[in-house]
Amino acid sequence: MASDVTISNALNSQQSTLNSSAQLAEDFDSFLQLLTTQLQNQDPLSPLDTNEFTSQLVQFAGVEQQINVNQKLNSLVSLGIGSAFSSALNYVGKDVSYLSSETYYDGTNPVEISYAIDGVPDKTTINIYSEDGDLVFSQDVSDDQGVEKFVWDGQRKGGGLVDPGTYTVRVDSLDAQGQGLKASTVVKGNVRGIETQNGQTFLLVGDRAVSIGNIINVSTPNAPSSTES
Repeated sequence: MASDVTISNALNSQQSTLNSSAQLAEDFDSFLQLLTTQLQNQDPLSPLDTNEFTSQLVQFAGVEQQINVNQKLNSLVSLGIGSAFSSALNYVGKDVSYLSSETYYDGTNPVEISYAIDGVPDKTTINIYSEDGDLVFSQDVSDDQGVEKFVWDGQRKGGGLVDPGTYTVRVDSLDAQGQGLKASTVVKGNVRGIETQNGQTFLLVGDRAVSIGNIINVSTPNAPSSTES
């Protein structure tokens, strides 16, 4: 079973290799000193067994070769992590649309939600829930087929704005016979940073980690308009 590669694992692996290399060098020096002593003090009538001597050298050479391989792998892992981070950094500060039913509302900017329904809808409602599972907003929306967009400005049902945080979007759609239809949602948010989890690089949108594989498109945020006095 392949282990996940994270920054922590990479650093631990690298340190382990360095420790192994240092220990091998120390053991090899001790081995050479012991071998020299044995050669100097061996009994002429019972010389050192050359087969055993050769076997020990081969074992040391094999261990040294394995450590060298590990060092090369550590270099490749470090290079891979650096490359992934460098690529992901291009997303920071950008707006991304991604496949998810969770969206982040920052308390100011409206949330853009795109949805597509599998089938011919007769009634469609967008329901938005808090992290505690409370229904905070509900509104009937367009029943047209294809991809539709809806903008939620943070309004709470009954009036007022919800608090900043992560909310779950659920598109409930029924056909003419009252049967439920499946729907997929795409939400939009701004990337504030990146992180790794279990060897994968994620984008931080609000307080949620979004897999790069779920990204649909990327755009540069509109610059705030300035007014001249």
